[in-house]
Amino acid sequence: MKKIIIVMFVLLCSAAMIFATGKQEAPSSGSAPQAEGNVAFYANITAIDPLLEDFQAKTGIKGEYTRISTTQFLATVFTEFEAGKLLADVIQAPIPVMEQLREKGVLAPYTSPSAAGYPDWAKREKDGIYMFGIEYVSIIYNKELVKAADVPRRYQDLADPKWKDKIVMADPSIHPTTISWLVAMKEYVFNNNEAEWRAFLRGLAANNPMMVASFSPTPAPIASGEKPIGISMPKYIITNAPAPLDWARIDPIMGSPRAMGISAKAPHPVAARKFVDYWLTADAGKILAEKVGEYVLAPGVFPPIDGIDKAKVIPIEELTDAEIVRWGAEFKAIFNIR
Repeated sequence: MKKIIIVMFVLLCSAAMIFATGKQEAPSSGSAPQAEGNVAFYANITAIDPLLEDFQAKTGIKGEYTRISTTQFLATVFTEFEAGKLLADVIQAPIPVMEQLREKGVLAPYTSPSAAGYPDWAKREKDGIYMFGIEYVSIIYNKELVKAADVPRRYQDLADPKWKDKIVMADPSIHPTTISWLVAMKEYVFNNNEAEWRAFLRGLAANNPMMVASFSPTPAPIASGEKPIGISMPKYIITNAPAPLDWARIDPIMGSPRAMGISAKAPHPVAARKFVDYWLTADAGKILAEKVGEYVLAPGVFPPIDGIDKAKVIPIEELTDAEIVRWGAEFKAIFNIR
């Protein structure tokens, strides 16, 4: 009899444990998110810690961010991918870079429900590309050093000799977004007037701008006063606050669309899809705009930079790999870059 009682007791305890385990595996909708591992994110965007923290709080998934400069992005990803050692689950970069990744089969097709309200041109599900913002480029300056009367009123003013040795910009021989931006100026600023556009390029080159590898190093010399003005991104007014930075109110503001996609060989594909879905939400767009200074495609969301909400911000044409190389070589000669 005692043996029967003991057996029944063990069975009841085992049933209770199984029931409790089942309850843990299916938490109620109001409970805290359960940890689901990590998601590796390769990108060239800066200051996104607030976004990663919010994503982890909402999903329980930790975002592991690896920042790679635009000039090194393709070489890094291609080398890892071809060796079968690409660790990235999600990849973000300007659209010219993402286009080249697509051509090499690095990206996987995906349809995200979070992109329902995005413009059609921003969604390329079959290619595995979602454009979520524009890497908007303009003239920024040190407002303590540049008088209001001297702030450029048009892009052509950068060729004025008064700015000789006072400009900083990303190297137009190797930086894809700067290359695309300068090429786009011919259409959107000079109305396809080849002679005027090339005269501007020669004038800008004659002003001997300081060359840096990408946009990321451009705000530091402006903030310090080493170079009072530069071709850069208004987002740095937010990320470099309280540095005395402002932007020249010139339309249009042009830039390559920022895009993202899931790696075709993502180590964590489920987490990768959740990450993309989150990134495309209005809540994430608001964090990107307000805390990172990004210009996002989420409707009605703008960075807290005076005048940006009234600016005309346009995506510029995607250049092919061959065009990037060709124009980079031409700009190298024009700017006498060695």
